[in-house]
Amino acid sequence: MVSGKGELVPFPLPFGWNIRLFRSGPTSNTSSPWNIAASIPPNSFTMRSTLRLLANVKPRYLEPFAPTGLTGLFTHPSPRPTLIYLYSTTLQKLQAFPESSAYRQSVEALTRHRLQVIESQKPAGFDAWLERVRKVVGSEPERFAKVQRTDGSYTHAAAQQKDGTDNARGEEWDGEGLSATTEGPHRTPQQEAEWAKIMNEASETTDKAEHDFYHQDMKWESEPALDADQISHVEQQIGAGLIEEIIQVAETELKLVDELAKAKVWEELEEKPRPGQWTYFERGN
Repeated sequence: MVSGKGELVPFPLPFGWNIRLFRSGPTSNTSSPWNIAASIPPNSFTMRSTLRLLANVKPRYLEPFAPTGLTGLFTHPSPRPTLIYLYSTTLQKLQAFPESSAYRQSVEALTRHRLQVIESQKPAGFDAWLERVRKVVGSEPERFAKVQRTDGSYTHAAAQQKDGTDNARGEEWDGEGLSATTEGPHRTPQQEAEWAKIMNEASETTDKAEHDFYHQDMKWESEPALDADQISHVEQQIGAGLIEEIIQVAETELKLVDELAKAKVWEELEEKPRPGQWTYFERGN
């Protein structure tokens, strides 16, 4: 590119573009102006528009356990059922407080509003999933009786242990000692028969002691996930940050309600305060 002073100035060109300089007059006439002919690839504008569209494409579903941008906070795999459980449990525990309690009134109003917001967003395929779950519960009602709530809904909490398993007790030592085996059979046929009888009796579901631990698998199909737009709508309606932050607030509020209910903070103090104990110094004093 030629500047006003007649100097050559570097001119950046997009990839695939070609520039040719030629004079419009005779080649011997050095005063003739330079003309520029540009060769532009025909698909350059198509590529730019395609890249622009790809840049605007967002994932439909959020990836579970992916970073959220906040340190130590990862994308929650199932925010909707988690919030419904936390809010429902909080409202249930608030019933222990007197109706005149200002804390109960304020927390109930806020919790009911947020519960309504999260329940209004139903994921795709929710009705079909609910029908399948009802069939499973109807086929074995006695197995799911322990996880049935007072309002008729079902809840089941599962957590991954530090050893990477979903067993409530983890991969712990079962107490059986290890000893070197001698030559020959480990047990005699009579001992094998007695051992098989003991194992069969222990595996029966009747007459179990309450202090014994019995591992029972309950296959529960997870609820369909909310898409990114639905989660964004919930975050905007509640207005308390990311949905993972909303879950943290709900967990903390539930713990606080539980502690206040155990302490019965609405009752009179056992030790009455002395006169003037809660009187603060005023500016005029």
